[in-house]
Amino acid sequence: MSAPPPEPPGPKSAAIIARNQRYLIPTYARSDVVIARGRGAEIWDADGRRRLDWFSSILCTNLGHCHPAVTAAIQRQAETVVHVSNIQHSEPQSRLAELLVENSFGDAVFLCNSGAEANEAAIKAARRYGHARGGRYEVVTALGSFHGRTFAAIAATGQEKVRRGFEPSLPGFRYAPFGDSAAVEAAIGPHTVAVLVEPVQGEGGVVVPPEGYLARLREICDRHDLLLMLDEVQTGCGRTGTLWAHEQTGVAPDVMTLAKSLGNGVPVGAMVANRRAAAGLDLGSHGSTFGGNCVTNAAAVATIETLLDGRTLPRAREAAARLRAGLDALGTRHPDLVREVRGLGMLCGMELVDADRAKAVAARALDLGLLLNVTAERVLRIAPPIVITDPQIDEGLDLLGKALAE
Repeated sequence: MSAPPPEPPGPKSAAIIARNQRYLIPTYARSDVVIARGRGAEIWDADGRRRLDWFSSILCTNLGHCHPAVTAAIQRQAETVVHVSNIQHSEPQSRLAELLVENSFGDAVFLCNSGAEANEAAIKAARRYGHARGGRYEVVTALGSFHGRTFAAIAATGQEKVRRGFEPSLPGFRYAPFGDSAAVEAAIGPHTVAVLVEPVQGEGGVVVPPEGYLARLREICDRHDLLLMLDEVQTGCGRTGTLWAHEQTGVAPDVMTLAKSLGNGVPVGAMVANRRAAAGLDLGSHGSTFGGNCVTNAAAVATIETLLDGRTLPRAREAAARLRAGLDALGTRHPDLVREVRGLGMLCGMELVDADRAKAVAARALDLGLLLNVTAERVLRIAPPIVITDPQIDEGLDLLGKALAE
């Protein structure tokens, strides 16, 4: 069955798209959708058409669009004070740091604006740690990883396409296959100071490592006096069913980086560290003008408090089980098209047989009213808000099923 041609954007959307094409540097491959309004797991375009959001704005709105607690916190803070220099103190910043430390392995926090900034802080903390141990500076990361778009972050990213055209890369990084702890240990040299991995690779194709992987990395790091650093930018803040994904392994890292959904859509990031990892970042060694911003930190406080309310995370696990069962059923129904369904919690990947069909299915799903994306060329990344309702899960599965069938 051939799919009908996509519905063209309405007049309001078309005008906004044309203006963006005229004035923005074209660094993004955009769909012809202009999102004007959102509520929970639903979005509406500039011409009023409703769609289901199974992408959560690249996993930034775990609590859905315009969550009432987060919206109220932003409004209250914006009416009080928007920004305070880090030369002074502010209550939202102190409260967020307290929440992150008291609900993790960490002892201290560095607040910033994005995942790339959080990973930059982690890399700088690792280098300071190594500087005090004979000048060690190398970090082992995983092939297929993604850690951001700044120079240190793209150097840490185990994907050559991200670094292409920006050479020479920042030295000091080695790469090992994801999920292979023996390969990580083999990559360790005399200058190695840390290991940086994602608990689940998101941009790399929603890849879940073998059971025991993080535990083995913890043992390797302890034996070689290395920092274990976990990039939880995509997996943190309830995305996998627990506050942090690594909680499900029983492993405590030395450093964890957060962003994306930490503020449920506003730009806020954090590096959480234990005492030994944080010790090197002393007075004047690092900073961020807008790190700790009052409005974004107030949003993050409301986000974390909602995740800790005793209802949101259990409901997220129930929703994840329903979603996964439905995706598995679709995979069984289309064995000629679907290679594998995998993931953890509400971060799921459906790997199709080739890139062309993955793009076609995503495009058709969007036209039918379901927003998701393709990563690692042929993997449909499916990550609805964790507050999605059962009827919205069933509706989305129906739309995805139609897209697969066509």
